[in-house]
Amino acid sequence: MMRVDLNSDMGESFGPWVMGDDNALLDIITSANIACGFHAGDPDVMARTMALAHARGVGIGAHPGFADLQGFGRRRIRLSAEELGNMVAYQVGAAIGMARMAGVELRHLKLHGALSNMATDEPELARICYEAVLKVDPSLVLVVLAGTALEAAARDLGAAYASEIFADRAYNDDASLVDRSQPGAVLHDPDEAGKRMVEMIREGAIITGSGKRIPCRIDTICVHGDSAQAVAMASTVRKTLTDAGIEVRRFD
Repeated sequence: MMRVDLNSDMGESFGPWVMGDDNALLDIITSANIACGFHAGDPDVMARTMALAHARGVGIGAHPGFADLQGFGRRRIRLSAEELGNMVAYQVGAAIGMARMAGVELRHLKLHGALSNMATDEPELARICYEAVLKVDPSLVLVVLAGTALEAAARDLGAAYASEIFADRAYNDDASLVDRSQPGAVLHDPDEAGKRMVEMIREGAIITGSGKRIPCRIDTICVHGDSAQAVAMASTVRKTLTDAGIEVRRFD
């Protein structure tokens, strides 16, 4: 049977300000990428989100990004190699500590927003980030954008990794995500997204906006947790996959 993990970025509230419906999403997804306080989240939000995820049996991962609360980590910031490695390692350490407080071990890591986009464009940045992660905990699974420099960096480092595609984002012909500033970059129709995911899983390929097929390994699907339709999107995608005979469960 074909199978795939379903993940979402969450824990992105801050103090009394709420972002997304994490509680509802955790009943649908199988892996959670939890913000580490730099682009979003705070220690209390991390603790609550990890406890909720643990109670549901959802895999817990760190989701580090740039120190950019106002820009939600979606603005590119140029750092030195040392600064970049330290920034990522600091957030991973925080996530490991909070996970242990919740009685669970951190399982995976996924770069957020502009940090991920820059590392996709610049292979050396991907290597710097992942080397820092593996120095903190070499057992972590790296969630990487399928078919990009992120996957190549993880593979070259000999790390365990899970290749990811996005249910709610459009693709360029180089397997990168269409920039959010461009029309059609974000997909809003849950039914369309579900059918698209089934097609990609069955073909073992990313299908770009132009219709190009890019063969790749697919271990996990992401549905962003910060949109108004996130719960409907995740629920529909999961049901569509299941109805098509594709098992949804945590990646190994």
